[in-house]
Amino acid sequence: MGGRHVQDAARLMTEALDGPERDGPKQDGLVRAARAVVAELGSAERLLPLVRDLAAGAGDPSGCALLSYRHVLGFDKLLLIDGGPRHMLRAHVWHPGRGTREDIHNHRSPLSSYVVRGALGMELYEPAGPGADEGVAAAWYRESLTGDEGDWHLEPAGDARLRLVQSARYTAGSGYALPPHVLHRAWCDSARPTVTLFLETGAGRRRYTDVFAGEGAGADDAAGRAVAKKPLEVNDYLAELAALADLLTEGPAD
Repeated sequence: MGGRHVQDAARLMTEALDGPERDGPKQDGLVRAARAVVAELGSAERLLPLVRDLAAGAGDPSGCALLSYRHVLGFDKLLLIDGGPRHMLRAHVWHPGRGTREDIHNHRSPLSSYVVRGALGMELYEPAGPGADEGVAAAWYRESLTGDEGDWHLEPAGDARLRLVQSARYTAGSGYALPPHVLHRAWCDSARPTVTLFLETGAGRRRYTDVFAGEGAGADDAAGRAVAKKPLEVNDYLAELAALADLLTEGPAD
């Protein structure tokens, strides 16, 4: 693996997140531990040396490059540490502009996120219920992974109406954790790129996620077919990490 900071981060994840006591049905202890881990690793004194180690070739650059790409929901996704099927530590780089807002969706497993710089807007939703005429009208898709490369596949599942239940703005130094079923969407709420450290946890993952797209949203274009992931080449992955390190040295701009 190489790189002291990479080894230290991997050790922290293993010690805090693995073990039978973390596999309860509600996984509350796992989520709390993951939130503490992502906050610690997202601090300036931990994250910048870690990213610099990785940009110099430490860790598993070829393996991580294969799982790093421009996400279909509109942000750059860089895998930092691959903890196998249980834990994945990623950096997400969100770009300013209205076109970067995600579709409403949930996840396959619990997640924790920490804002390193910039600001992230966040909305939480719930189904409005049968016959409701309030809320957001959306097309409902079930998103699964298909093929050897894990391409996205969006299958239409009907129409839906969702009710906004919470709106928040997370700035540098703040974060959140969500169970897998919670519907939400996020976007860059800063004039400069926003960086978040993102940790998915848990061995048991749902087979699919729910995606709700409004008029003109990205999921409509992909409905009923596989959308290929375009992983980064190793050299491009290392260059993105170097650019991320430069961005982090600019401080927690909002």
